[in-house]
Amino acid sequence: MKPRDQVLITTGELSGLIGTGSPPRILDVRWRLDQPDGRAAYLEGHLPGAVYVSLDDELSDHTVTGRGRHPLPSGPSLQAAARRWGVRQDSAIVVYDDGNRAGSARAWWVLTAAGLPNVRILDGGLGAWRSAGLPLETGQVTPDPGNVTVPQHDLYNGARPTLTAEQVGAGSMTLLDARAPERYRGDTEPVDPVAGHIPGARNLPSGSVLTAEGTFLGDDELARQLSDRGIDDSGPLGAYCGSGVTAAIAIAALAAAGRQAALYPGSWSEWSSDPNHPVARGPE
Repeated sequence: MKPRDQVLITTGELSGLIGTGSPPRILDVRWRLDQPDGRAAYLEGHLPGAVYVSLDDELSDHTVTGRGRHPLPSGPSLQAAARRWGVRQDSAIVVYDDGNRAGSARAWWVLTAAGLPNVRILDGGLGAWRSAGLPLETGQVTPDPGNVTVPQHDLYNGARPTLTAEQVGAGSMTLLDARAPERYRGDTEPVDPVAGHIPGARNLPSGSVLTAEGTFLGDDELARQLSDRGIDDSGPLGAYCGSGVTAAIAIAALAAAGRQAALYPGSWSEWSSDPNHPVARGPE
């Protein structure tokens, strides 16, 4: 199977699977920074059989301090949530959102970091599903409880590579900043108390790895995006954003092209909270 097919699923493929005797567990992960609770939109229309997942409440652990605005959940809490979603031990999982792939990429990253092997992002999200004229359901889906076991209890040392602030500061890899250019440059900072970026980081906005239709770029197009930014196509990569959410979009795009990148989970919200950490401003 090609790397892209391990990370992404098309609307046509998913539509065909829904009609089989063993459809995937579909998770609706709508989330925006300015509207983190997507439940109301979910109730108005979602993919058939989809279960709503709260990024803030189920894919983050806000009891953790010092690790940014969206600390990673623990394995036990994620396992309990996955069982509420009806995920079974042999379940294939498809995640989607209705925006910029932030919610689905975060879910993909968290679930695969927790050791669940068969998780894919709906390429193009809800928009692609609607554009294909495929049906939606309304109301809440409450599945039978699942029995999945999450093998990785510490996602900071789980099945996907992560970076600590110390490793980021060591500068031993190419670091990608997935935030918007104006936040990277430090022109504005709408969320965190300090504006700017981690010294040495290259700006690869999460939107730059998606097409205008919200699907992930193909391998050649992604390679051009990296090349245009002077990003080495062979060396080790790390990625961060504001709080470890939208960086997962860039990581998923790289994974679909067969490249691995480590996530700095605390991202800028963790880095900028320590006055001893250096801050860069302006263009690359």
